[in-house]
Amino acid sequence: MKLNMLSSPHSHSQKSLSSLMISVILACIPGLIAMWYFFGYGVFIQLALAIVTAISCEAAVLKLRKRPVLPALKDYSAVLTAVLLALSIPSLAPWWIIVIGTFFAITIVKQLYGGLGFNLFNPAMAAYVLLLISFPVQMTSWLPIETLQTHALSVLDHLWVVFTGFTQNGFSLAQLKLDVDGITMATPLDSLKTDLNKGLTVTESMQQAIFGQFAGLGWQWVNLGFLLGGVYLIKAKVINWHIPVSILASITVCASIGYLISPDQTAGPIFHLLSGATMFAAFFIATDPVSAATTNKGRLIYGALIGLLIYIIRTVGGYPDAVAFAVLLLNMSVPLIDYYTQPRTYGHRNAL
Repeated sequence: MKLNMLSSPHSHSQKSLSSLMISVILACIPGLIAMWYFFGYGVFIQLALAIVTAISCEAAVLKLRKRPVLPALKDYSAVLTAVLLALSIPSLAPWWIIVIGTFFAITIVKQLYGGLGFNLFNPAMAAYVLLLISFPVQMTSWLPIETLQTHALSVLDHLWVVFTGFTQNGFSLAQLKLDVDGITMATPLDSLKTDLNKGLTVTESMQQAIFGQFAGLGWQWVNLGFLLGGVYLIKAKVINWHIPVSILASITVCASIGYLISPDQTAGPIFHLLSGATMFAAFFIATDPVSAATTNKGRLIYGALIGLLIYIIRTVGGYPDAVAFAVLLLNMSVPLIDYYTQPRTYGHRNAL
């Protein structure tokens, strides 16, 4: 009898791999809608470019490897990688940014290591780090929310900026980032880190227009959208609760301690939970079944360390948001974590 050796992700659910991938994609919709509402149609342009590039690269590499193309495309793993990467980059980033990133994610990080189940790192985050290090200006060109923009952008304007760098009226992306006072706008995490380095307090920094009651305007709703999608994934048993809960708990504990020690120089836990890509990372990035820890105890350790690294890099590191770096560093640690957190062979009494 011939035995088939299958790689991860292994699922104990009755759902097929393709249905699990589709569930994750659908769970992104609340966060996607929030991003569209606050940052415009560019997010849909990035999604379209990423999906087309991902499918093309996946098919081309599978052809070169003489592997069946259609079954691999039907598992929607390439589409999911494209969606996650597209949601991670600025909505008006040049078209070639998402094309390069998606090519790297699918061709190098995924297929070069053997395809789905063999990649050591999260493909979307590996591509994000490549883009961030290689093209820092383009990867940090987030616009303020539409209510703070001095120039209203139509759908065609978004297309023009993505493909030419200018709107139909000739405004560049740098000009679009200026607020009504002529000051360049940045993300809340960027602004807070810059202001703290200038000697301002957290309270003084948060007087800016880009900050809301709890976190950055727009960003708090984006995070709540991804939180809603994440709760659905847990309820539908697409992902386990261990990783997202441990990430959020770790960030909460670290931010609370930092705030109690130095409230003038450290933002509180709510700000960290609702800023940047916190919820997106906790529910959609870190829970990748291939590159994440596989034991329940290991998942708790894995998530807690990701949360710790996110907080450390945000507060004392060189990057305002640290999700990609934290996830990739813990991806490297997964074999060690899994090795020391294996449940007992019989009974599994030590498993959570």
